[in-house]
This record gives sequence, C-alpha cells and structure tokens, in this order.
Amino acid sequence: MLRRSVLGLAAAGVIATLLPFATPAMAEYPERPLTIIVPWGAGGGTDATARIIGSVLEKELGQPVNVVNRTGGSGVVGHSAIAEADPDGYTLGIATVEIGMMHWQGLTELTWEDYTPLALMNEDAAGVQVAADSGYDTLEALLAAIEAGEPATFRASGTGQGGIWHLAIAGMLNDRGIDPAKVPWVPSEGAAPGLQELVAGGVNIVPCSLVEARALIDAGRVKSLAIMSSNRAELFPDVPTLKEAVGSDWQIGAWRGIVGPAGLPEDVTSKLTAALETVYNSDDYRNFMKAQGYGVRWAPGQEFADFMSQSNQALGDTMKAVGLVQ
Repeated sequence: MLRRSVLGLAAAGVIATLLPFATPAMAEYPERPLTIIVPWGAGGGTDATARIIGSVLEKELGQPVNVVNRTGGSGVVGHSAIAEADPDGYTLGIATVEIGMMHWQGLTELTWEDYTPLALMNEDAAGVQVAADSGYDTLEALLAAIEAGEPATFRASGTGQGGIWHLAIAGMLNDRGIDPAKVPWVPSEGAAPGLQELVAGGVNIVPCSLVEARALIDAGRVKSLAIMSSNRAELFPDVPTLKEAVGSDWQIGAWRGIVGPAGLPEDVTSKLTAALETVYNSDDYRNFMKAQGYGVRWAPGQEFADFMSQSNQALGDTMKAVGLVQ
C-alpha cells in the first residue's frame, strides 16, 4: 500500500513537471489582422496618411492592417465607430482635429476623452484655394470681392458643417472684419469632393491644406492664394502666409493621430505606441509625407492626450467667437 502511494506521488510529480510544457502558451498580441478606421472619404489627406501608416505598421507588427473608410455625419460616423469598437487593440482609428469640434456643434457627445491616445503623427495648415480661372490672383482681391458682394455670391466647401476647414475660413473672415455668413458653407465628406466641386464650379473657395489640393494645383486647375500658418509651406514656397498676404495673424490647421477606443489594455497600448514610433521614424513614412508635402509631428501617449485637450479648448473658444457653437 505504501509502495503504491510512493509510486503515485512520484507519478504526480512527473506529471506536474511536464504540465508547463504541455500547456499551450498564451498568444502574443497581435495574433490576427488589425483595422484602422478613417472617418473621411478616400483620396483626401486623412485617408492617405492612414494608408501609409497602415502599410508600415503591418510590417512592424507582423499582421495585415486593413484601412477602411467610414464616412458620414461630418466625421461623426467614423469617429463613433472607433470609440464603440472593442478595446482589444484590433480596431484602431485615425482621429482628426474634428473630434475637438463636433461636440461644440451639438453633432455628438464624443470628445477626445472617449479614446485611448496612441500617437499624434501629422499636422497641416489650412490654405485658401480657388479655381485657376477664378480671376483672383491674390487673397486681398478675393476678400475685397467678398466684402463688396452680396451674401452667398461666394460659397465654400471642403469638410462637414463646422469642420476644421469651415472654421478656417470663418475665422479668417471674422479676423478681417467680414461676416462669415456672407460665404455659405457647403458640407462635403472631406477635401477631395470639395475640390471637385471647386473645379466643377459648384463652389468658389476650398480652405483645405495645400497638400490635399496638390494634384489639382500641379494640374493647373486650382491655385492657392495663402496659407494660414506662420511659415510658408516647403512644398509651395511661392504661396504667401496670411500675414504676408493681408496682414492677418489668423492661423489654423488639421492634425491626425492614431487612437483606440477608451480602455485599451496597457500592454497593448505600449506595444502599439512603440510600433507607431518606429513607423514615424521610418524612411517609408518620412519619404512619403515629404513627397506629399504633409507636415509631421510626433506626440505619444500622454503628450498626445494633453495636445488633444488643449486643441479641444482652443477650438471651442474660436468656434464661440464665430458663432459655430450650438
């Protein structure tokens, strides 16, 4: 009886020793493809930025990264889809400056606090684009015509109602003492469709970034009269700043960063942020952004959260000043 007990204990010890080797190891994140949601249409700057990030990120993580466009509601649909995704690290999104604007308009209750900030990757200043055959060669001439003309003589587009490019032109007009209501805003799902309306004659002004208008500028169908930044754009050094063009200090731009839904696990957040930093510093990302003329700006984790918080407050203050807060 004793011998059986000893043998039993010995066998149990052998089994216990072997068990760690027999138990399957926990899979390391990520173990399946990821998705990056873009809240704006294909062909615009946000879409292009997301796709270059995704293409480099999948090499770093060893899993496919699918980029999908979820448009509608002036950015609300896509931003909501990001916030409502499972916080498991497999659905991310490229949040844009509009997340600090939409709630001020009453379009959504979403704010930057509904996300896990991973990394700010890009920032671009607004420009003032008109059709090449518009007859306006300077911003001064355009503003004079707007001021002298009847309301709705000029119309503008390039994003949703109350979006960043809408705020860009409203703030510029307000700064020059012109009622922003004189230039009605025609909502669009991003800069690309707004620019198509511009060349088709449906609108007269698109205050998007110069890089989003680059193809049409290079094709001679669109021209930029000024950039709302303290410095001229490297890609278009002949385009004056607003200060140079009309003496205005008004500046505004769009930013883009990768986020997840609120509540991402710390280990997943850390791995993604580190991978995104590698993407940001890669030749593929830097060369693409430079070739397109996109601005680059890095802020990880808490720095990105602080940036979004400050942007949210500054945008709200400006929107109140020009009557865009509901």
